[in-house]
Amino acid sequence: WRPALRAAGLPMIHFHDLRHAGNQLAANAGANLRELMDRMGHSTARAAMAYLHGSNERQQAIADVLSRQAAEQLGRSGAKLSGTQRARRRGRA
Repeated sequence: WRPALRAAGLPMIHFHDLRHAGNQLAANAGANLRELMDRMGHSTARAAMAYLHGSNERQQAIADVLSRQAAEQLGRSGAKLSGTQRARRRGRA
């Protein structure tokens, strides 16, 4: 493994690190916990969660979806949008 990494000019990582990276990429792609457990061969959610790491990009994506849902609900109720909500609708925030 190490000779292959050196030959490829890659940093020294452990082969097991690839499990973490692969599962995190699958989670970022939208895989749910059951799917991640199946991919990794885990029988418990706790074991699968050890391979997951939060990311700022994912937190922002979640916040964006929640903002859109809130704006839609406000639009249906006839309530006025805040300045921030109006800017987001115009793509400025």
